[in-house]
Amino acid sequence: MRTLQHAWQFRHCYDSGRKLVANHTVIFLFSPPEPDGLRIGVVASRRVGGAVKRNRAKRLLREASRQVMALWPGDHWVVLVARGTIVTRSAEEVQADIALALQTNGAHRAGK
Repeated sequence: MRTLQHAWQFRHCYDSGRKLVANHTVIFLFSPPEPDGLRIGVVASRRVGGAVKRNRAKRLLREASRQVMALWPGDHWVVLVARGTIVTRSAEEVQADIALALQTNGAHRAGK
């Protein structure tokens, strides 16, 4: 799995991407101008909690993204932002939450 590594990549996703709100995450999907495969970024702010809770949230999001990658189109940038409720959930619940958000909101129409 390739990751988003630069702040400008995250900013493009936030500003120009499609926003999907789920129970435990917010998902931003962006179609880059030059296709370079699927790239994923994971964010957990201090609103989620201290360092231990933020790290758990990021681990949950990374694992869930690996499991539901088949639902995502090939050449997109995806940013997964943790919400405060994620730290009390299991990996299966987070995975189901992301999969449901992608299916109900039409992930195949990512980007603007």
